[in-house]
Amino acid sequence: MQNKDVTRYELPPQGITLLGYVARRMHKTALLNDIPALLRESKTAEALEAAARYAVTSSTSFGRAFYQPRFNRVGEAIEEKDPQTGALIRVALVSASPHYHITYTAKMNNGDVFEGEERITGTTLGLRGLGMPAPSKFRFASGDYAAEMSGLLTSELAFSLWGGTKIRAYGSLRCQDNFGNAATIAIDRRQKITFTPTRP
Repeated sequence: MQNKDVTRYELPPQGITLLGYVARRMHKTALLNDIPALLRESKTAEALEAAARYAVTSSTSFGRAFYQPRFNRVGEAIEEKDPQTGALIRVALVSASPHYHITYTAKMNNGDVFEGEERITGTTLGLRGLGMPAPSKFRFASGDYAAEMSGLLTSELAFSLWGGTKIRAYGSLRCQDNFGNAATIAIDRRQKITFTPTRP
């Protein structure tokens, strides 16, 4: 799927709310499908990378920013299924002041669970565009396997006189699991993802 098709799905022509946008952004749970097989082969480091890649990609968008989603009221939540995998996605707006605090869960059909939260702390204006930094935390569980990821991911609106407004992101997460694996994962403005194992 091309980037422009991804953002057209996340920001459909009929309009969407902020929670709806976040839910559609999470419709990438196919990235979690291989984790049970990896764990059966004791490939826990590869499982950590798969969970981390989903955390980064489900928290970011790359492509054309067609419009700004409509805001939800505090306390609202939505549930819908990822059409590709059937995973149940739940997204809730916990608070809007002093920061937008959003929580979300993806429940896979096999019982695996991905949970996360982000706090959009405001906006920053720079030479590259309008940034929206969001300190984020994530957890993933599959049987007796558990992973945690945390860090700062910044969404950015880049303005262009020729190509319209683009949305992109950058940032990094620290990752670790209960099998002694540790790593960092980073994403840059060109959507390149780098996973680097580290010492726990």
